[in-house]
Amino acid sequence: MIQDFHRMISAALGISERQISPTLGLLEDGATIPFISRYRKEATGGLNEVQIEAIQTQYEKLSETAKRKETILSTIQEQGKLTPELRKRIEETWDNNILEDIYLPYKPKRKTRAEAARQKGLEPLATLLMLQREPHPEERAAGYVKGDVKNIEDALKGARDIIAEHVSEDERARNSVRNSFARQGTLTAKVVKGKEEEAAKYRDYFDCSESLRRCSSHRLLAIRRAEAEGLLKVSISPDDEECVERLERQFVRSNNSCGQQVAEAVQDAYKRLLKPSIETEFATQSKERADEEAIKVFAENLRQLLLASPLGQKRVMGIDPGFRTGCKVVCLDAQGNLLHNENIYPHPPVSKQKEAFTKLQMMLESYKIDAVAIGNGTASRETEEFLKHQRFNRDVQIFIVSEQGASIYSASKIARDEFPEYDVTVRGAVSIGRRLMDPLAELVKIDPKSIGVGQYQHDVDQTKLKKSLDQTVENCVNQVGVNLNTASSHLLTYISGLGPQLAQNIVNYRTANGAFTSRKELMKVPRMGAKAFEQCAGFLRIPQAKNPLDNTAVHPESYCIVEQMAKDLECSVAELIASKELRLKINPERYLSPTVGMPTLKDILLELDKPGRDPRGPIKIFEFDKNVRTINDLREGMELPGIVGNITNFGAFVDIGIKENGLVHLSQLADRFISDPNEVVSIHQHVRVKVIGIDIDRKRIQLTMKGMEQG
Repeated sequence: MIQDFHRMISAALGISERQISPTLGLLEDGATIPFISRYRKEATGGLNEVQIEAIQTQYEKLSETAKRKETILSTIQEQGKLTPELRKRIEETWDNNILEDIYLPYKPKRKTRAEAARQKGLEPLATLLMLQREPHPEERAAGYVKGDVKNIEDALKGARDIIAEHVSEDERARNSVRNSFARQGTLTAKVVKGKEEEAAKYRDYFDCSESLRRCSSHRLLAIRRAEAEGLLKVSISPDDEECVERLERQFVRSNNSCGQQVAEAVQDAYKRLLKPSIETEFATQSKERADEEAIKVFAENLRQLLLASPLGQKRVMGIDPGFRTGCKVVCLDAQGNLLHNENIYPHPPVSKQKEAFTKLQMMLESYKIDAVAIGNGTASRETEEFLKHQRFNRDVQIFIVSEQGASIYSASKIARDEFPEYDVTVRGAVSIGRRLMDPLAELVKIDPKSIGVGQYQHDVDQTKLKKSLDQTVENCVNQVGVNLNTASSHLLTYISGLGPQLAQNIVNYRTANGAFTSRKELMKVPRMGAKAFEQCAGFLRIPQAKNPLDNTAVHPESYCIVEQMAKDLECSVAELIASKELRLKINPERYLSPTVGMPTLKDILLELDKPGRDPRGPIKIFEFDKNVRTINDLREGMELPGIVGNITNFGAFVDIGIKENGLVHLSQLADRFISDPNEVVSIHQHVRVKVIGIDIDRKRIQLTMKGMEQG
């Protein structure tokens, strides 16, 4: 069975069985995806996180199918109908649709019309009709008029019900209808009468009909959402006449009265049983595919957002801007600790601009602020403008920061635990400031669905979405690595091999004993076993550690290799890291062993070149067009700077400094054909766009990047 799994996974993913077997072995042994991807390249043949996750997902699907097969086999066995041929067929089938088709005739049924007819003793009459040899079926049916069977028509109707169920459970018949749905299934949506006004935002789908195969995931999810809200009626249908004709060719073998009875039963089987069943199947499958695509888009957007450039350990002022309620200002030290908070009122209706300037000047000086982070919500542009027009005694960089989800964080248990004595406005401003310093460390505290980079995130399968997003967060955190002595317990939770309990134990140990001086010291943390240490150690950094390797991605299991390299060059590990000349003398082939291959040695040498290097790029300052404040300021043909805020499979949404984001459709992203927006843009990328359409009523802005010089 396991070998079969490996073979099937290999065929599905195009990855060799030689790579799949050890990968599944490592996963079975409790290794995490980031650990396997980074430190077990020899075993996996260099598979990345996405490939390892795909192997795990395929394995889980096959395991589920195997469990289903066991249930099916035992159910048929209990009925005494499990022949050796049937057992062999079930055991060899891995397509879920085919498996359910095989099982259908044996599936315990609720009270169906056919079952009721059987209980009336009409099965022999149904068999007689199916043979289609009897010239006078009405006469034979008369013999069944007794008990609950009132008359001849009642007898024939019961027999037709049995035939209809037989047709609907026939594998060939089901495949025939299934093929029609696959080739020509049409998705139709119509607005529910009287709901036109309520459904205004779905008006593109009020009377729409398109091939199910060609319906894009975002359109399908929008239509299904409107259906769930009771605003659209939705159906999937093939060519009904053609389907019935094909079924009649299969089952109707005579032109006599019996043949007519069977033809009537076939039509009933199609309309009442087969079509609804296969329609449900295709509705489920198409929704699953749309979900997968939307989840993939969301996960990629989240990955880009989490890996956004950090400002680093600088003293930051965070501002949550507002008009009537004022701007909440917080001052943070280089570690993100809150030093001070207060309100300023530079905007109408209060308009205390001089007082606001004085307070800001004092805070900038007192707390030696290096940079200011302004949330990009209400009054954001006005606050940025106000700051830029002041002459402070200190040079500070000003950044606009996305505040999506900051309110979710500020009301969360994590925020309450961090700042029990402060209200939500202070916590929100702190989150904005910290997002500038280290987006990853701050954003992991928020449910990814609240960060605002998804596409129909509330409409997709929530279990699959959560699993994908959690894995994305884990991959990103481990790709960057965290400072063992400053990381919050929440950030540590995502480190390979650590869960909430171990993460909290690390923080408790740090509080009781002071900063960690070596990775080895992790073994003193309660409940930290050898396995957990193996999984987490390489992703935890200790700046200024006695052993310089403790601040690199070199795993402790490989320290001996680096120490041997240093010994061979007659220098210390610190000298080896500091000197490029010494490193150029290393011949990695000398350090090959049965357990250490070239992939690991190459990774070690790369890490020695740039120890503890942050894979995220440097942060850039950005300015919106000063003349554009609202949608009414826009004119077609305007060229504007913007920031990519969200990417979908049909294009990218760009923040141009007003409340409404503009859409650069997939066809407008580049002068060449592209199938995926990620080929051209990424989250938070600074772009130049041109306005090509403005719909003020629907608050929609169409943009293009074609022919625009990008920096």
